[in-house]
Amino acid sequence: MNVVIFGASGMVGQAVLRACRQDRAVGRIVLVLRTAVPDTDPRIVQIIHRDFHDFSALAEDLSDLDACLFCLGVTSAGKKEPDYRRITYDITIAAARVLADVNPGMMFEYVS
Repeated sequence: MNVVIFGASGMVGQAVLRACRQDRAVGRIVLVLRTAVPDTDPRIVQIIHRDFHDFSALAEDLSDLDACLFCLGVTSAGKKEPDYRRITYDITIAAARVLADVNPGMMFEYVS
């Protein structure tokens, strides 16, 4: 199984990445990040991407994947509704649209 993880540098995403690394059924692990994370696992491919509201440029890099583990998000505490929505909803939908186009049978799991 080939997976993509969004938010792998955060608290939840780090745990998800660790679980994927321990599972030998997981082949390629694609990480979509703003900054690289130190990792030497040969199965990991890191994609550094700046515009998290538009993932269309990554369509080819995100093809041939079986699952998305979407771990990107923030707490609502102290956030105004538009800011919270932009991060937790808009970014999620931007990723899901591109993934659905290139991997119609993909499993998309929102991990919060």
